[in-house]
Amino acid sequence: MHMRRAFYIGRFQPFHLGHYSTICAIAKEVDELVIGIGSAQKSHDPWNPFTAGERVMMIRHALEDADVKHYAIPIEDLQRNAVWVSHIISMSPPFDVVYSNNPLVIQLFREANMNVRQPPMFNRKGYSGTEVRKKMIEGEDWRQLVPAAVAEVIDEIGGVTRIRNVSMQDME
Repeated sequence: MHMRRAFYIGRFQPFHLGHYSTICAIAKEVDELVIGIGSAQKSHDPWNPFTAGERVMMIRHALEDADVKHYAIPIEDLQRNAVWVSHIISMSPPFDVVYSNNPLVIQLFREANMNVRQPPMFNRKGYSGTEVRKKMIEGEDWRQLVPAAVAEVIDEIGGVTRIRNVSMQDME
């Protein structure tokens, strides 16, 4: 029996309910899911406040009760799009299909003759990492946009304080 395994990549800064819903939808179509944690080398800045390890924790805890067999694999940026797909393949368990709505990701995997599907998007304007980070910085309610387990991880690591501090401008 051939196991159907998919690949889905994101920065997950942080992992939010849109990611959760998309992953659960993909999981209904495949046996296992490889979740690529993109820009794994980045952390502690306003756009990428969380480390790859912290994002692995968010994903693991958020999917604990969901019926999603998955691997979360940190993947560093290359800045060389022509070899990016081969880099992904070298860092990941084998997969049959790629799920993405990112035009560049779709183009690169199609050029590599990979099967690419576009998963459903869930409340894209409300469920975005940009929106979650903005609410954290401004002291608004961000918890409603992430799984409860992710909020617990963010609390455990002092994530809100971190993003507020790294978003501040230098004082003169």
